[in-house]
Amino acid sequence: MASIAVVGPGAIGGVVAGALQGCGRHRLSLCSRRPLAALVVESTAGRVTLPAALTDPAQGTPVDWVLVATKAYDAAGAAAWFPALVGPATQVAIIQNGVEHRERFAPWLPPERLLPVMIDCPAERRSPEHVVQRGPGQMAVPAGMAGEAFAALFAGTTLEARAVDDFRTALWRKLCINSAGIINALLLKPAGVFHDDEVARLALAIIRECIAVGRAEGAVIEDGFAEIVLANYRKAPRDAVNSLQADRAAGRRMEIDARNGAIVRFGRKHGVPTPCNETAATLLAAM
Repeated sequence: MASIAVVGPGAIGGVVAGALQGCGRHRLSLCSRRPLAALVVESTAGRVTLPAALTDPAQGTPVDWVLVATKAYDAAGAAAWFPALVGPATQVAIIQNGVEHRERFAPWLPPERLLPVMIDCPAERRSPEHVVQRGPGQMAVPAGMAGEAFAALFAGTTLEARAVDDFRTALWRKLCINSAGIINALLLKPAGVFHDDEVARLALAIIRECIAVGRAEGAVIEDGFAEIVLANYRKAPRDAVNSLQADRAAGRRMEIDARNGAIVRFGRKHGVPTPCNETAATLLAAM
């Protein structure tokens, strides 16, 4: 049995916490900025109710694992919990979007204490107390002792977790998947919009730019992956809403920099043009 604190019980944090709670093997606590009396998580395995969240970092005590599931831009807010939760043997797993997990938390912890996690899971936070997992979820972590230990936490749960040798490729493939979601945020329309042929052409251009940048970074991404991503968008429920669209619709800060902004920045680093991503990110940031 491991003691685990989930910092940021939003859509993804809620699904992760629900999977761990459902297996019944761990001591789990939620850490939130706002009061949360309870959190109901619906998944393919049914409904799980999680306990009230801690809201004051001073309430925390050292745990075996800290799982950070805040938005990518809120590294400082998550790190405020570290003095209370992180003991000499604590491992911190960063379950966030983008490709710069360790870099975000470098001011607070050395890289060997940080485990980056790629997660691909359709989830929606329908209210502060209600999270729904809309399909299968999977996570990837770098191969090694920490990665294997993290994957073991989720054995037999509703989330698949595996340690992989080529983690860089896993991150960039996920960013390719996320990249086209900026279209939903710009148009404020759910996944059904990708059935429009003109929108689909723009999505392919955005994804192909991400593939080119990812390859420049050393990721191995096959030809035709953009078409696979688009096909999956079209297979999704037409009313499916991604987190970028949901955040814009609710007037919340968006993860533009960690997603399409990262594509633009890494593209400049390698001299790879990213005009579609740059235009989309600039327009969304200005809205």
